[in-house]
Amino acid sequence: MATSEVRARLLSHFKDTSDSAQGEGWAKLWDAGDFLPWDRGIPNPALEDTLKDRTDLLGPAWIEDEHAEGSERRKRALVPGCGLIVDRPDKVLLLASFGYDAYGLEISKSAVEEGEKFAREHAKDYPLRDPQRGPGVVRFINGDFFKDDWLREVEGGSTFDLLYDYTFLSALPPTLRPAWSLRYHQLLSDHSFSCLVCVEFPTTKPPSTEGPPFGLPEKVYVEHLGHPGETLPYDDEDNLLNEPLHSSPKTGLQRIARWQPERTHKIGKGTDWVSIWKRKRRV
Repeated sequence: MATSEVRARLLSHFKDTSDSAQGEGWAKLWDAGDFLPWDRGIPNPALEDTLKDRTDLLGPAWIEDEHAEGSERRKRALVPGCGLIVDRPDKVLLLASFGYDAYGLEISKSAVEEGEKFAREHAKDYPLRDPQRGPGVVRFINGDFFKDDWLREVEGGSTFDLLYDYTFLSALPPTLRPAWSLRYHQLLSDHSFSCLVCVEFPTTKPPSTEGPPFGLPEKVYVEHLGHPGETLPYDDEDNLLNEPLHSSPKTGLQRIARWQPERTHKIGKGTDWVSIWKRKRRV
């Protein structure tokens, strides 16, 4: 199906869906099972290259266990909306192959079942980066990203050391961006190597164009992640407005790196960007 047809069908599906019911809208697509246009068959190679080449930013997959002195634990990684993203459950298995305890979160029970089935059938397709230590946990959880109940199913804590966002934000209407940024701020652990990895997409789509996917220029990430939970001003065409006197809070996430990946999915070639975000440190 051509990209234009996919977008037209998505627009039609979400036309009468309120912002608060967006998750239910995606779940209905999964439950119907006859229109799942986001599957690319492989994880975004931009994530794989980042995990492999940028350990200077991400650190190792093992860190000191804060609950057991002298011991180490695997980092916990979270992929929210793992069934919505164009590479589906694959990125969860990819993270586990690098040693992370990897959790995929989905509001759709059908997507969770698909993820579990995919993991059973394809776990051996992802070569281990450290055969001696083996893979991390692979777990798919049914839950709402903006609520807390699903955190009971996470082993070892209620925060994560790596968060991954690729098209999850673009699936959300602009009114949910303050909640999106606040939630990442809440879920990211305090460890010095903990980070949010964003593959920014679609970066060149005009914000005034209907979604999903919604257009995401660079400053949407910068302003919302830098001001988690704040309602920021937009004009009538969904352009984020500049506020020269808007102060930067002492808390929030700050970007420590941004680059254009050599490899990414074809749909984002030449326009995707990878950005790395960490907690602002109090001085």
